[in-house]
Order: sequence, then structure tokens, then C-alpha cells
Amino acid sequence: MASFFHPKLSGRDGSGIEFKNSASAGGLASSLLSLLYSFSALRVIAFAGALEGLRQTALFLYSKFIGFFWITAYFDESDESFDWMMIWLAKQPAWAQARDLDISTDTFVSGRDALMVPGEEEDGKLSLIDSRLLSYRPTSSLTVSIWYHRRYMTFTRILARTGRRCRMQETLKICVLARHNRVLNELMLEAKKEYQAAEGSSVRIYAADSDCDFLQVASRPKRKLDSVILEPGVSRLLVDDARDFLSSKAWYAARGIPFRRGYLLYGAPGSGKTSIITSIAGVLNLDVYIVSLSRTGLDDSKLSKLISNLPEQCIALMEDIDAAFVQNLNRDASQDDAGDDKPGAPPKPPTSSLSLSGLLNALDGVAAQEGRILYATTNKYHALDAALCRPGRMDVHVEFKLASKFQAEKLFYSFYLPVGESDTSEEDDDLQGSSQFETSAHTIPETNHSVPQSDSVSAVEEPTFFGTSHRQRGPKLRRKQVSELAARFSETIPEREVSMAALQGFLMGYKIRPYEAVDAAKGWVESEREARLKMAREVQGGR
Repeated sequence: MASFFHPKLSGRDGSGIEFKNSASAGGLASSLLSLLYSFSALRVIAFAGALEGLRQTALFLYSKFIGFFWITAYFDESDESFDWMMIWLAKQPAWAQARDLDISTDTFVSGRDALMVPGEEEDGKLSLIDSRLLSYRPTSSLTVSIWYHRRYMTFTRILARTGRRCRMQETLKICVLARHNRVLNELMLEAKKEYQAAEGSSVRIYAADSDCDFLQVASRPKRKLDSVILEPGVSRLLVDDARDFLSSKAWYAARGIPFRRGYLLYGAPGSGKTSIITSIAGVLNLDVYIVSLSRTGLDDSKLSKLISNLPEQCIALMEDIDAAFVQNLNRDASQDDAGDDKPGAPPKPPTSSLSLSGLLNALDGVAAQEGRILYATTNKYHALDAALCRPGRMDVHVEFKLASKFQAEKLFYSFYLPVGESDTSEEDDDLQGSSQFETSAHTIPETNHSVPQSDSVSAVEEPTFFGTSHRQRGPKLRRKQVSELAARFSETIPEREVSMAALQGFLMGYKIRPYEAVDAAKGWVESEREARLKMAREVQGGR
């Protein structure tokens, strides 16, 4: 009973005890509920993780399963194999008959797989000269299915922005339903043969973009070696030396010599330096990669990257190597040779920050590409530094002079000889050629064609037309006739006074008038001589 009346068990204190007990019960219930909720969240998290794991596992197994039956290959636009596949695909009916198409008349887009507009060749009213070829390609991200040797395959064009300037880069994705790479190898070999058949008669020209990657910018027909008229033996010397170099890789490796070859072609402008390089590229089946030293923003590091990006067997072309720098490429160049700028004229702003040492390191430094053939051209041979011209950088030096009488005669002969003529011509063919000349050549005005005017128009100075219209035809001459005219023409051309380019320009004005070209040659030489003297006097007066 005493405990019943204990102060801590009184009514006031008892109520406090009851309050504390209820509060403890509520906290316990909240804890239990929180625990139950936490277990539910954990179960949800665990369940979601298990699902994601199952999904990843399923995708992995699916990719392995698909990879067991499918072969996937990617072809980048910057690689030559991409061109192989695009030419091959252009000939496939499923590729040309796609429902969603990209159509373009751009030269570089439609150059290889271009098609004439269907029906245009049958419509005589349409001018084929004014028409442009079209390129039909399935639009990007569209998958095209093709059966190849009873194998199912899909092709997809993928476009993505790459590089600092976000240039559109194209990738071709090919999926082949096969277990072995044999089908893909057969496809690649067939595409390569198709490409060689399509591009075998042309030389591809590459230039570098802002990211120092080489892209094809043009394709030129191969030029015969004898179409570039040089002094006897020069063309053959260059071709034989380059061919011997390309076949001597093992010889260079055995002796520890860098597998590189450089040619320096120097001389007068218009003497055929660039023309012979293009012709040699066609003979050796090599591509030409233009390395422009005067490109805006080019520095030593970018040039080194350009040279290192060259393929193993190619022709690297550096034109006008003397004009790549603000100052001459000669450490000992005098002030008089530094330039021909007029006194007081502001200096020309540099287009590149390339240095001579950077150029030398790019040519034969550690990062220099091997297996390539370098051709450099210059009009100022003595302005180049000796270190640039030494063997190992420029191994062969060839001078291109102004035209000789021999070159003038050969140029005239090749200019007017009809294509396909033979030396075994009959006499009646010669007579026929003479008669054609008598009836056509003398009826053509020499330098201009007057334009007929209406009676209502007052007499004014008649416009003149310089050159020769392609709508007219010249005489059909035989080899003997052309040889005689060529000999007469060469007698009027002085030795080493005019360039081959100037001679060709003169003959273009008499494209269908060989006899008149011979008669006018002497006067043309005199006018060219007077023009050079006048220019020389102006230069002397400016100084």
C-alpha cells in the first residue's frame, strides 16, 4: 500500500508517465514504418538493378549471337577503300532504285557514280553540252539491302560532323550475313577491280583541308609522256629514275638509307615542269598530293603533319617552293635579291609562318614519310638555300629552259597531226588532204570575225573576235605535210627566247590554220621580243 501512495506514482506524475509511454510507442511505430518503407525501396532498387543487368546480359548475348552470323565493316570517306565501295555500289540496281535519294550535280559528288538523266540521251532537243550529270545516292541513315553471291548484306550511309570546323564526314557501314570473312574479301577485291577499271585512265589529285587531312579534289585523264615536249631524254630519265626508286625498297632498307626521293625542277615559267609531273604520275600509276607551302595558317607543325599523312607510294608536289616565304630561301641572299618591290611599298603580309628549318625537318626529319616521291618546282633556282637542295632532300636537279628549235618543231608536228594517222599513207590521201586545205583553210579570216549589223544601226566600230572558233574545221594533213610545215615553223623560232607555253598559246590562235601559223610566226616572235624589251625598261624605270 505504501508503494501505491509513492510520490512518483501520484496522479500528476502518473499522467506524465502515461504521456511518456505513448510517445515511445509512436516513435517505435514510425521506426517500424520507416524500416518497412526502406526495405521496399531497397527491393525496388535491387529489382531495377537486376533488370538492368539482365538487359545488359541480353544485349551482350544478342551481339555475340548476331556477331556469330553477321560481319560488320566500316569505310571512312577519307580512305581509298570508301571510293572502291561507292563505285561498286553505284552499279548495283538496288542502290540506284532506292526510294529515298540524295541527288546532286556537284562535280566532286557525282564525278564517279554520275548518271545521265533517264531519257535525256534519247531526246535530241536537249543539249548534252548544257546538261550536267546527276548522282543518285540513298539518303543518309537509310539501309539498303543487296544480295551478293547468294549472301544477304545491308549498306548504310552515315553522316557525322567531325573536326574543329564540324565538317560533314561520311562513313559507309556494311553488314554481311555470313560466318566467315571470305565473302567480305571477295566483295573488296571485286570493288577494287571495278574502281581500277573506272579510275585506271585518270590521275587523282589530292589537297589538304584545314585539319591537315588529304581529300580528293580532282581527277585528271592520264597524259601521254610524249605529249610533254622536252629536250630528248629528259622525260625518259625522270620516269626511269622514279621507277627504279619505287622498286628498290629492299635495297634502301638493307643499307639503312631513308626510302625517299626528291626531284627539283627549275627553270623558266611555262617550260613544262608541272605538266611532266602529271604525266609521270600517270605512267607510274601514282596519285598526286599537293602540298601548298603558301597556304594561310601553315606553320612548321602543320607541315610536318601534312608530310607524315602522305601515303607510302605517291607523288608529293610542292609548286613554286621559292615563293613560300617572305624572304628568299637563301641564308646568304643579298638585299638586292630579297625582292623586286618598289621603293616605299609596304611589305607583303605573310600567308604562312613556315620557316626554312621547319621545311627541312619535314622533308627528311624523324617524322618524314618514306616511300614517297617529292617534286618541287621553282623559277628562282639560285634563291634557294644550299641545305634545301642537297642530296637526301632534292636528289635530282633538272633545268627546264625556254623552247628550242627542236621543241618548236615537235610541238607544231603534234599540234596539227590528225589523231590516228599512220605513216603508210597513200598518195591519193595526200592529194585529198591538199584539196581539203585548198577548199577550207583559205576561207577563214585570220584574226577576227565581224558581226553582221542591222540596217537601222549606225556604223560603229565592229567588235573583234580573237582566236579560232571550234565550230570550224581545219584541213586534214598527212604526216609528210605536217613535217614540212613543222620544219618551216621551227626556222622562224629563235633558240631559247620564248617558252613552250607561249608557243602553244600562239598555235591555239591558229588551231585550224597551220599554213597561216607558219606565215605569222616571224611577226609574232618580233612582237614578243618587243614586249619583253618594253617590260624590262619599265622594270628598270621603276627601280
